[in-house]
Amino acid sequence: MEIKHGRNSFFDGGLFSYIGWNLLGIILTTCTLGICYPWALCLVYGWKINHTVIAGHRMHFHGSAVGLFGNWIKWLLLSIITLGIYLFWVGIKLEDWKAKNTSFMN
Repeated sequence: MEIKHGRNSFFDGGLFSYIGWNLLGIILTTCTLGICYPWALCLVYGWKINHTVIAGHRMHFHGSAVGLFGNWIKWLLLSIITLGIYLFWVGIKLEDWKAKNTSFMN
């Protein structure tokens, strides 16, 4: 893929929708005592990715909260079993999951 310089890469999300999606995520997480954090994360991350264009190609997030929730439970259990040591890898695993669920739109 040839990278062209100029305005071919940009982010077109707005401030008010950014604030709105983040508030919705906070409310969802707070009201469910953290259980719905994967849903909130998918809402906010999906909004960011879906408003991103790189080298003239719009990105698309196709991850689901249900898919993330399964990983979230697995990572929680591994963190408990390892007395918290696995928490060092959770951030990396989350970024890997995001990348696997992000693509360019045709």
